[in-house]
Formats: sequence, structure tokens, C-alpha cells
Amino acid sequence: MPGLKLIQPTAGVLRVQPHVYRRSEHPISRRAINPNALKVLYRLKQAGFRACLVGGCVRDLLLGREPKDFDVVTDAHPEQVRALFRNCRLVGRRFRLAHICFGQEIVEVATFRATAAPGREGDWVQEESGRLLRDNVFGTIEEDAFRRDFTANALYYDIADFSVIDYVGGMEDLQRGVLRLIGDPELRYREDPVRMLRAVRLMTKLGFVLDPACAEPIKKLAPLLAGVSPARLYEEVLKLFLSGLAVQNFEWLRHYGLFEFLFPTTEKALSSEYQGFPSTFLVRALEAADRRLSEGKPVTPYFLYATLLWEPVRLEFERHLAQGVAPAVAMQEAASTILTEQQRHVAIARRVALPMREVWLLQPRLERCQGSRPLKLLAHPRFRAGYDFLLLRCAAGEVAPEIGEWWAEFQQVGEDRRREMLSGVQRKRRRRSKARRASMFPSQSCSGLSPSSG
Repeated sequence: MPGLKLIQPTAGVLRVQPHVYRRSEHPISRRAINPNALKVLYRLKQAGFRACLVGGCVRDLLLGREPKDFDVVTDAHPEQVRALFRNCRLVGRRFRLAHICFGQEIVEVATFRATAAPGREGDWVQEESGRLLRDNVFGTIEEDAFRRDFTANALYYDIADFSVIDYVGGMEDLQRGVLRLIGDPELRYREDPVRMLRAVRLMTKLGFVLDPACAEPIKKLAPLLAGVSPARLYEEVLKLFLSGLAVQNFEWLRHYGLFEFLFPTTEKALSSEYQGFPSTFLVRALEAADRRLSEGKPVTPYFLYATLLWEPVRLEFERHLAQGVAPAVAMQEAASTILTEQQRHVAIARRVALPMREVWLLQPRLERCQGSRPLKLLAHPRFRAGYDFLLLRCAAGEVAPEIGEWWAEFQQVGEDRRREMLSGVQRKRRRRSKARRASMFPSQSCSGLSPSSG
């Protein structure tokens, strides 16, 4: 295949003496392990295979956190795992994995993997840039440890004796609060550029410091993200910005020069000023998302992406307005232009893109409160999301706060009061303070109204 090379097998098998922490030397208890994961571990052990927990679940258990997933690794090959479990299906192309299904819950089982070597099953395909496309090569637990990304994710909990096995100094790094890549950082980033995004996400999630040797090459290698599948980056963006630490992740992504390869039009828009001031909308929106998640409230992907792309949409909208285009048409054209450009970098599915557009298209309509428009907007399926988006713009100074206040009251009052409020819109507006910044839209029919006026 053009642009690809097969890695030649390397002789020899890695042998490293691990540090084994006995049951009395670590805090992991089987009571904290998912019961279905334990079933899988014990069945593999009883069949004569080695079975361990590995990755984030072991890391989180050692840190006293509750793991989200429990991943199992074993020396059993995928077909052997499938033979043991009737509720098993094999998935994956780059990694051949076994999924053991317990109702809606899935326990993922992977075979120990290694670099290519004579006599090993599987194959290994890598781009000339260094990015791995396929690496289904089975190996030993030692080799599997050195193929993992970060030392904190390369700790194994062995069900045979309940010990924690550490080949790479991961336990020490956990105690020091350091996030460190296994091996040469530049090589590991080239193998999979998404590791740069994972470094940021894990650093903020764990509250760790990124090892200087791992931080240094990121800015140089950030352009490698352009070669990653846009569909894969869509999922990575959700992990970064729906983690409850969106503001921190956003700041570190910009610090390392990664954000511009995810949202280039947004990065360009953020470099400009709005009415002489730096834009604060996106940071305020991410703060609001973090706050909602901390309160156990949901943040939908479409609303998140609508905020991430709003700055370039707003600038494109204003450009069309300056050309004399009607607000509704200007917003439609702006949305289409920015979405088309964004799809080249981070894919956005139609089920996400359509409600995003609706939220954007509601913005000029929410600022025009004459006649029966407000009553019709209340029945719009995206009204609540559009209204929440409007409030973020009010908080950022893009829209006069009275507009948000007007809509807040209009939703709560009865029909008589609504008629009074709509009637009040037609009256002469109060003169606005010269110090107040104008809204982005030229016609703001709710402007000057307060919740008590009418």
C-alpha cells in the first residue's frame, strides 16, 4: 500500500524484572472490582490462562477513585476467549478484542501484545510518519506493558495472587503525581498523535504534572493531528470537553498548540477582538458546562459543539450582514460555511449538526420580539437550548442583558402579562446608556426593556 511500510520482525523477547506489590502492599480490594469483571478474570484463570486488570481501572483503584470501566488482559488469544464465553463477540481491526456482554454491560478482554517478532501471530502496519494502523501481534505481559502509553496506565492487577505488577515505574509516578510516557515521547506521539490529546486529558483529570520530556515535543508534533480520522477526533473532543474540566483542557490545548488543529476557525476567531474586547463567550460557555456536570446535569454534544464553533459563526454572520444580507439568511449561510470547513478536521454527525444549526438560527429570532414571534418561539423544539445559548451571549456582553431578562420573565408569566410585555415592545424604547456595549445584531426589539417594564 502506498505510504505504508511493514515493520520487520525483531529478534528476541523482552525480559524485565517487574516490581511486584503483594496484596498487603497496595489498597486494591476485590470488593471494589466490578463483579462481572471478576467473573471474567476467574474463568480465564480456571481455564489455565493468565488474567489481569490493567489500565485506568487499576490506576483509579490505587488512587482511591471509582473506575468507569474494567479492562482485562490475558495470554489467551481472542478465539480462545470466545470459546470460553458464549456471551462473547470479537471486535476491532487495529486491536482484535473480545467483548464479554452481561446485559448492557461489556467487559473488554485484550490479548497481551508486543512488537513484531518471528513466530508471532498477527501483523503490524505503520505509516511512514510513524503512525500505527494495525498492530495485532501477540506477546508477553512484559512486552504488553512496554507497549502501553503512560506509566500510570501500565499497572497490572493479577487475579492469581491479587498482586500489582509494575514493569515501568508506574507506581512511583502515581505517588509523585507525574504523567510520563513509556519510551521515547516523540516516537510514541508519532505512533498515535491522539496521545497528545490524552496527555492533556489525563493530566487535568488526575491533577498530575506532565513530565517535561513528554511536554517538550507536543508543539512541534501537533500538526500530526491533521492525519487522524476526523471521526476519531470527534470522540476525543467529547472526552476533553465533557469531562467536567473543559476550561482547563481548553487552556492546555491552546498552550500546546493542539486546539488550532481541532478547531482552526475558532482559534483564528479567538485571535480577534469583539468591539475592542477579547471574546469571553467560549470560556464562559465551558465554565457553564463544567458547572452543570458538577451538579449532575447533562450537557449535550450538539450544545457543546455549538459553543465551540460560535465565534467563527458569529464573525461569518457579521460579514454577511455587512453585505446587506437579511439576518436569517446570513445566519444560515454562516452556519453552512463554518460547518463545512469544520468537517475536514473534526467530523460532526448529522444528528449533532442539525440541532447545532437550530440553536444558531434561533439567535437573531430571539432578539426580535414583535408581534406573535415570541409565542411561536416558545413552542420551538430547541427553544430552551437557544435561550440558554442567548444567556451565555448576554453574560459575555454580546447581547444586552435586558433581552435575556425579558425572555426569563416571558416564559414564567401568564397570558395577560405576556400581552402587556408584547405591547410594551411597541412603545418608545428607553434610551440606552452610552457605556453599555451594543448587541451584535443591528435590530434588537427587546432592547431597553426590563422584566418590570411594559
